[in-house]
Amino acid sequence: MISWVAKAQYSFSGYTIPSEWQNTVYLSIVEDYRKMSGVYSEQIIAKTRADETGFFEFKGNMLDAENRIYRIHVDKCPENRADVNHFNGHCSDSEKLLFIAKNTDTLKLPFSFGNQVFCQVESNNPKANAFLRIDSLKNEMRFAYSEVRTEANRKLNNKKWFKTLQSFGESLNEPIAELAIYAYLSDRTSDLHSYYVQDLKDNSYYDNLKERLEATYPKAPYTVQYKNELAADRFMLTSSKEDNSNSFDVYLYLILATSVLINLFLLYNNLKNKRSRPKNLKSKLSKQEQVVLEHLLQDKTNKDIAEALFLSVSTIKTHTNNIYRKLEVQSRDEVKSLFFK
Repeated sequence: MISWVAKAQYSFSGYTIPSEWQNTVYLSIVEDYRKMSGVYSEQIIAKTRADETGFFEFKGNMLDAENRIYRIHVDKCPENRADVNHFNGHCSDSEKLLFIAKNTDTLKLPFSFGNQVFCQVESNNPKANAFLRIDSLKNEMRFAYSEVRTEANRKLNNKKWFKTLQSFGESLNEPIAELAIYAYLSDRTSDLHSYYVQDLKDNSYYDNLKERLEATYPKAPYTVQYKNELAADRFMLTSSKEDNSNSFDVYLYLILATSVLINLFLLYNNLKNKRSRPKNLKSKLSKQEQVVLEHLLQDKTNKDIAEALFLSVSTIKTHTNNIYRKLEVQSRDEVKSLFFK
């Protein structure tokens, strides 16, 4: 019991409706708060299959020790078509839940009223349901807009809800949840963006949010992203005051060039990590297990491997089970997915 308690482990479980959704359930980590609403294959860190009752569970001890944003989602897209159907984060046939968690958290997603999935969160982390609370407030906002569909009503609601959402985010006392509201208010495609631009000029709220992020999550990617975005928006705001013509183009090119360099750097790191990943995974295995792994990757049967290595089939099965356990997979297909991406 002492060793079990001492070992940090998360458990995220819940129910889906097998008749409506694919059995595969995905767990993603959201490190870019501009990508909260979509379904992105590069964010997926684990997947499991729901049983015949719809029950599923993710568990382990590989998550961050501090709060991060995670997403659980199911969809109606066949796995072999997921990348196409989720192009640019879009998926019209999916059900998802954003939540906040860390490596020691327990999260349960029971059916809610009318057997709705992902509408209720039970967790030992009091911050877990912050995004559900934000969504609830947004629903109130949508209702207010729909009561009277006039331009005058829209402008009044823009001003009211901009401040309401901002105040609500601050009251959550969880800066990474607050970023969901910031992303919504500062979205360039939103009607609220014009209020954001004006508000950014003289409201200390944005600097206060930066301080809260730096104090609570100094090394988190959200903090770095927010600081860079805030600096970029203020830079463009200042430059537009000084010169609205040619100088703006120069600054824009500088930002674009910086963005290209950053993306090239990230692409290089990504390629580097992909190349080193097979070696890192193989280092977890014994020499004999590495030899068996090479045969598994060639789609050889246990009998074929046993004959090639002059071992018994039961010994090969033991090595195979050890490989599954050390690589944290359940099948040969999952083993291959680790090395052939």
